[in-house]
Amino acid sequence: MKFLASFYGSSIGKKWVVALTGLMLVGYVVGHLVGNLQIFAGPEQINQYAAMLHSMPKALWVIRAVLIAGLFLHVFTTLKLAAENKAAKARQNERRASTAPKPAKKTMVLSGLVLLSFIVYHLLHFTVRSTDPRFHSLPRGEHDVHTMVILGFQNPLVSGFYLLSVFLLCMHLSHGLQSVLQTLGINSKSLRDTLNKGGQTVSWILFAGYASIPVAVLLNKLTVVAP
Repeated sequence: MKFLASFYGSSIGKKWVVALTGLMLVGYVVGHLVGNLQIFAGPEQINQYAAMLHSMPKALWVIRAVLIAGLFLHVFTTLKLAAENKAAKARQNERRASTAPKPAKKTMVLSGLVLLSFIVYHLLHFTVRSTDPRFHSLPRGEHDVHTMVILGFQNPLVSGFYLLSVFLLCMHLSHGLQSVLQTLGINSKSLRDTLNKGGQTVSWILFAGYASIPVAVLLNKLTVVAP
């Protein structure tokens, strides 16, 4: 226990915590997108997927608890690192050069906080269903995710907030990968550059995938289907 406390108290320990929790959250982001994109296959497909998930409530809540704990640890540790880095820079006469894109680096903490607020709203919106009374009387019953998602994204403000959050997520992932590579000690310039470009490509693919759903709803390419 002392070792873990000592490790977490060090700068490299915090970086490892941020890196590992970040990788776990990226895995969830990819898996969540795969599930969400089933909405384009019609109401039966995505509703069966939702029903399958809810048929294992204990496992589902364990996964949610692990993800929430990982997210909290990721955000809390990132803020601690940011505060420590700011204090260290104040004592330095020169700032060390960084290979991270400046816009992404400067907005890392801010984008993380915006994403955190979005996650809270997203859970209240689609999981707790406390923001839209229409979600309590869906035509296909409790697991009619197809109708619920379309009704939710018909609101331009909701879709706009979703698109902004996904865009910030893309920037966050783009910079986050570089931080992970530094933490893992990948110092080869050619390998680092290749992985960075690959990470940026994956980030924008994720953005396109997530953005496709609200855009399709706003363009009436996805509409509520009568049962």
